[in-house]
Amino acid sequence: MTDTAIEASGLGKTYGRRRGWALRGCSFRLPVGRVCALVGPNGAGKSTLLAHTAGLLRPTEGAVQVLGTSAAAARERIAFVAQSKPLVGQLTVAETLRMGYELNPARWDAAAAERIIAGGKLNRNDTIRTLSGGQRTRVALALALGKRPELMLLDEPMADLDPLARHELMGALMSEAADHGTTIVMSSHVLAELEGACDYLLLVDAGRVRLGGETEDLLAVHTLLTGPVASLDPHTVIESRTTGRQLTALVRRDGPVSGDWQAMEPSLEELLLAHLRSPDAPALLTPSAEHRTEART
Repeated sequence: MTDTAIEASGLGKTYGRRRGWALRGCSFRLPVGRVCALVGPNGAGKSTLLAHTAGLLRPTEGAVQVLGTSAAAARERIAFVAQSKPLVGQLTVAETLRMGYELNPARWDAAAAERIIAGGKLNRNDTIRTLSGGQRTRVALALALGKRPELMLLDEPMADLDPLARHELMGALMSEAADHGTTIVMSSHVLAELEGACDYLLLVDAGRVRLGGETEDLLAVHTLLTGPVASLDPHTVIESRTTGRQLTALVRRDGPVSGDWQAMEPSLEELLLAHLRSPDAPALLTPSAEHRTEART
């Protein structure tokens, strides 16, 4: 058994001179049993990172370990739902679930998969090609949950779903994590959707992890300050804006806050947006997110 779900060391991937580096010098650790939000702007490297973790890409440099071994060796213990939701169009829903069982006979949880299908009132005899985008997402998540993985990788899984289905399936994922200790890594652009669900955060930008660690710990070391324009030394300013004589700033505290400031803890969305708008802000990884060993392929 290992206490580490994913550990990257100097992970880098380039698709050639024209496209440049999708990942470069990416190092972090994700402990097992966490529900991790993977966030960042378009082109930041999120999908590339997930594909490496799933064992679908070979790094240009560095390495990544998954569940204490190589990504290829851990593949049977991983479920990956890509943005494209690659399913076999000519198969029916029932045949797709049967395929899931045939590929994972020792681990397959038919009841878990059936619950996801039943929630969407899908006709088991409909072919995949006739389903809507949201319905295909539901089938892909049913396959992922039915595999009963130790690590679930979800790349923008809820993008095709209506708000009600999104709420239902997010609840199913949270139950999976709570009941079975499944580690879940989920990328999303809907920041509000992640705030109540995820207890761990990886913010990827320009191919590197800029924020990593327990969500509560990352929020606790940042403060949103409002007050008269004044020096913010010795604190690290992530973002600031001035309106007349009033200054509003998100800072990473270096000691107690003194002076005539109104201080409050930022929301997860405020924290992430400030860092995304300030790409030159220094990176921060909590101790649990710092890679401890040299990952091996």
